[in-house]
Amino acid sequence: MLTPSSNTVVEPFTSAMAWRLFPHVSVHFSRFRVTKIALDAASDGQFALEPILQAAGLLADARLDLIAWNGTSASWLGFDTDRELCAKIAERTGIPATSAILSLNRLLDEMKIRRLGLVTPYTEDVQRKIIANYAAIGIEVVAERHSGRSDNFSFAEIREEDIGAMCREVAKTEPDAIAIVCTNMRGPLIAPDLERELGIPVLDSVAFTLWGCLTETGVDTQPLLPFGRMFSARRTPALAS
Repeated sequence: MLTPSSNTVVEPFTSAMAWRLFPHVSVHFSRFRVTKIALDAASDGQFALEPILQAAGLLADARLDLIAWNGTSASWLGFDTDRELCAKIAERTGIPATSAILSLNRLLDEMKIRRLGLVTPYTEDVQRKIIANYAAIGIEVVAERHSGRSDNFSFAEIREEDIGAMCREVAKTEPDAIAIVCTNMRGPLIAPDLERELGIPVLDSVAFTLWGCLTETGVDTQPLLPFGRMFSARRTPALAS
């Protein structure tokens, strides 16, 4: 997993979920600097290829089966940025690669989601970009809630009960599913209870990144079903085709 430097959620929450698969599956991490999320040149520059590729190179020394960019920048920068990044990682390291947003998009397709509720910590302008990018691939965001934050570290300070309240608000429009889009929000462990309460899938970013990694490498996701109904979704690994 490639992780934003100021992220405090990805490592502990991923490790907690993946523990059910240990020692058959192990998860390893490398960081590059990301501290702010905004629509400006300085913020966009955090996602330049070379620093990410250097971090991926360090992971490659561990002879891994897959490398994943565990961040959601492509949701506002455009989905092609993650496709390019994953291709570059594979070229540089010889290891297949995926990302949070590519995993989400595959999951939305697998689950036939067309009406989406969106929950993020981001500012309104970033939220609008995300909504527009999903509209362009035929997925309508029918309701959204965002926290208006740009400091990446602060995203992890949003309380689980506040994330739950945001999900309940967007659920009022009866979307096909809710996506919690940010890998530094504390959504993974509350998503299963929200699914049972609301009666729809609640797709958390940390969880769907792990789902994407496991499905790409052909690992049975059923042991993780307590963490959400996404782990019952099966598909042919894209990287194997």
